Amino acid sequence: MDRTHRFRIAWLLPVAWFYWQPVMSHFTQLFPQTKVFTGLFPGFARGFEDSFAVEVVGKFQVIEMAREATGYGSNFTYLSPRIIFRLIRLRPHAIFASSFGIWTVLALLLKPLCWWRVIIAYEGSSPGVDYRNSAIRLLVRRLMVKFADACITNSQAGKAYLVEILKAKDNRVFVQPYEIPDTKTLATQENIEQDTALQRPVFLFVGHIIPRKGLHILLEACKILQQQGYREYTLQIVGDGPQREELEKFSQEHHLTDRIQWIGRVDYNLISAYFRNADVFVLPTLEDTWGVVVLEAMLMGKPVLCSTGAGTAELVVHGENGYVFDPTQPEKLAEFMRQFIDRPIAIHDMGKRAQKIMSQYTPEAASKRLAQVTNMVLNN
Repeated sequence: MDRTHRFRIAWLLPVAWFYWQPVMSHFTQLFPQTKVFTGLFPGFARGFEDSFAVEVVGKFQVIEMAREATGYGSNFTYLSPRIIFRLIRLRPHAIFASSFGIWTVLALLLKPLCWWRVIIAYEGSSPGVDYRNSAIRLLVRRLMVKFADACITNSQAGKAYLVEILKAKDNRVFVQPYEIPDTKTLATQENIEQDTALQRPVFLFVGHIIPRKGLHILLEACKILQQQGYREYTLQIVGDGPQREELEKFSQEHHLTDRIQWIGRVDYNLISAYFRNADVFVLPTLEDTWGVVVLEAMLMGKPVLCSTGAGTAELVVHGENGYVFDPTQPEKLAEFMRQFIDRPIAIHDMGKRAQKIMSQYTPEAASKRLAQVTNMVLNN
């Protein structure tokens, strides 16, 4: 029997979102005795039904401590302490614990008694989650990193934070995008009703309509295009949120309504139909530790306009598979949108390059890298 088959692995995820599931499925094939514990489970994504063991423990609740209009704000995530009994019953050899929450703290506190290894999975770095101005939080995180056996992160920015700010050992921090989509979840055969008279190119925004997601920046760019005489394009907005009414009013006041389609909230299984129909994807976020929608767009062969506020901006090679812009400069976003309006051939060429870049970021590749990290900590 393969040695990996005898190892019991636990994953502690506050929320087991769809974008975790491709890697969980492939990782379980390498370590069959893997179990995911979570505070909230939205169900299996299409194509991954029952592909890994999952158990919901207690309830998941985000307690807002300080609101930040354009960022994440300061929050505390409540997770049930009953995770202790689940872990003691499972007796895992290794635990992957997401970020620096209470479950990670408990796993580290029990480590000397239970002799398991702990690997901290840190999604990525951004001002709203790094707490660089909080001496107490930084001290706690530095202690957690010190006693963890390794850390994994999606991005180079995440590694820089772990090594430079939290003082993690460089050889114990591994960069590997693990929150990545799979073609199975995006390969819907379902069609959506689309206006055949859509003015091309079609720019697509997908996300929660809140200030942090930066949709107002995108609409400002559309206003600039209008002032410059550019009207031959369509912007499709997929999502909903508390800022929608305000932004719809903005688009009316600036005579943008004939170029903007407000789609509303769409089931995850239908999202790919909008990606498929679009020409260019836009993520104008002010702050996102990662931003898996960028990877979804690239996987579907779409060039990306991505703000520097997203961790996934690292995957956009400026001028190759899209453009990267400062989200505080809507005029730069308008300039890059104009490039696609003026040169539609660039859409196809950049989209092909986007797919080529994504070919190296697959759930299979990520799970193999995570398996290497697992074996490393178990053999030390």
